[in-house]
Formats: sequence, structure tokens, C-alpha cells
Amino acid sequence: MGLRAWLSARFPKKSLGQRGEDAAARYLKRQGYRILARGFDSRLGELDIVAVDDRTIVFVEVKTRRSNEAGHPAEAIDPHKERRMTQAALGYLKAQRLLDYAARFDVVAITWPEKIRQPIVEHYKNAFSPAGLGQFFS
Repeated sequence: MGLRAWLSARFPKKSLGQRGEDAAARYLKRQGYRILARGFDSRLGELDIVAVDDRTIVFVEVKTRRSNEAGHPAEAIDPHKERRMTQAALGYLKAQRLLDYAARFDVVAITWPEKIRQPIVEHYKNAFSPAGLGQFFS
């Protein structure tokens, strides 16, 4: 087995989505955010990144695309996704006993063309309001 084959077997190539989430986490850390969780999955939904910005809990949805041909990455977040994220975020806050903290939803849109080493990162703070009835996010 050659070195290249050994390295490929030992370190499998990450998907575009995983590479985008890694880039988003690095970006947020450089902005001073503290990452609490990544890939938090529950029966209520999935949260890509949970972070803290000052004293606010931030639920971050990461969307990664190779180009904007099929639309901007942030456009992929529809009302259904917003509802699922709201449910998952509320479940996370309850489970971690963080209901007393302010929370918001951000979107990090990553455009990563095929031959480019570093992606284009766009961060939309407070991208959408909690969706659904009876929500109590601030």
C-alpha cells in the first residue's frame, strides 16, 4: 500500500458540508464566539453549531455550496427548517438549563468553489426569528 492510499484510508476525505461546518466554526472562533456544541442531534431536530456570543446563546445553521448557481446558500433555509431549528434549540436550552439566557439564530453561508483553498464566508446574525406558536426567545 502506497503512502497516498494509506493516508486516504486513515484520513477519509470530508464531505463539502462537513468542511463548511469546520470553516464556519473556525470563523466564529476568530470572531470571539465560544463553541458549545457541533452537530447536536435530537428527536426535535439538528443544530449545526451552538455557540456563545457575549451572553447570548447562538444557534448557527451552516449552508455550504460550490456556487450560487442554484441560489445563495442562505436561501436554503425555509420556514420548515426554521421551525425545526426552533424546536431543537428550545430542547437544547431546556436540557442544558439555559432558559434564562438570550438566544438567537444565525446563518453562516459558505461558498466554496472546487479549486479554491479558502471559502467565502458570510455571517448573518439574527437571521430569523423563532418559528412556531408560544416561543419565548428574546
